[in-house]
Amino acid sequence: MAIRLEPGQRLVVATHNPGKARELAEILEGRFELVSAGELGLAEPDETEATFTGNALLKARAAAEASGLTALADDSGLSVAALGGQPGVYSARWAGPGKDFTLAMGKVETRLEEAGAEDFAAWFTCALAVAWPDGPAVVVEGRIDGTLVFPPRGTKGFGYDQIFQPQRFSETFGELEPAVKDAMSHRAVAFAKLKAALG
Repeated sequence: MAIRLEPGQRLVVATHNPGKARELAEILEGRFELVSAGELGLAEPDETEATFTGNALLKARAAAEASGLTALADDSGLSVAALGGQPGVYSARWAGPGKDFTLAMGKVETRLEEAGAEDFAAWFTCALAVAWPDGPAVVVEGRIDGTLVFPPRGTKGFGYDQIFQPQRFSETFGELEPAVKDAMSHRAVAFAKLKAALG
């Protein structure tokens, strides 16, 4: 079979996070008919892999098999240089069962203080996987570097966006207009690679 996506094709987005589903939909610019795993009532698989690409692939395969649709999954997170790359693949788990990212951002700040860190360099990684119900899959990874700022700034975005200031910008992801962020974020980098991979 051809490893490609057709315009207007129905895709299941393997996420239960409304913010992430909305951002993926904006980046895809209406090219596909999207339904989220949350809307379909699909179970969330345990993210047992040690890498973003591994977890994205795991989530895409689970959603494709459960729904019978081609699935798009994103696994993304924040890595902090002074914390040895943490929280990394555990970014969502740092927010606890209630997905409280105010708590998670506070935890990052506390860990940096405990480490006596002077270097606040950080990066966001996004792995994107597309899986077809009958087996094939494609996975790519994008990254954007920046620095952390405290206290959090801005009311836009989600996750750790309010403490991440991308290189060459004076605003955080939480302050940037969504269209500006979507054009240059780790997800945008990954989507460009995915489009190239899918021809």
